[in-house]
Amino acid sequence: MAKKADILIRFGERVRELRAERGYSQEAFAHICELDRTYVGGIERGERNLALRNIERIAESLGVSISELMKGL
Repeated sequence: MAKKADILIRFGERVRELRAERGYSQEAFAHICELDRTYVGGIERGERNLALRNIERIAESLGVSISELMKGL
């Protein structure tokens, strides 16, 4: 059985996927979320362990529920 990728990597990939679908650059998306661009980059690379408040900000900025953001993880 193949090992499932770490939750931080899967979450980062999901954020990147949804951000790209909406046509946001990483910088524009960070501005919308009121987060630093380097922090968003770290999220997308699976380097950041996010607080729930930041997960909520990201979901709201993408126009999805937290459960939709987590879908498939």
